[in-house]
Amino acid sequence: MENIKPKVLIVDDDKFLINMYSIKFNKREFEVNSAMSGEDAISKLKGGYTPDIILLDIVMPVMDGFEILEAIRTNNLSPKSLIIMLTNQGQLTDIERAKSFGINGYIIKATTIPSEVVAEVEKIYNLAKKS
Repeated sequence: MENIKPKVLIVDDDKFLINMYSIKFNKREFEVNSAMSGEDAISKLKGGYTPDIILLDIVMPVMDGFEILEAIRTNNLSPKSLIIMLTNQGQLTDIERAKSFGINGYIIKATTIPSEVVAEVEKIYNLAKKS
């Protein structure tokens, strides 16, 4: 049986971070796609792209991560995708707001090195596959 790579969509307006995380996820056998804006992410999902995991930053211009999350949930885009917030916003109000949308994880970039981010995403993904 062929081993299928899990697909991850990284949504962040920081090109450097997207490139860095893409390298780390590729090394761990993930298929990586990215979007540098909420509009781009929504467009990809509406176009039929169905990632296994969506990594979502909160602070972005035009459409922030909460607006993207709301659009994904409201429009039932990629309903089987795990959604993990990957952000520098560590305030309890942000975490609780994200959880109210039924996210699968919340990772704070500033306190987590890239290899730890990948390990945490793998852990969340593997736990979800078992349930």
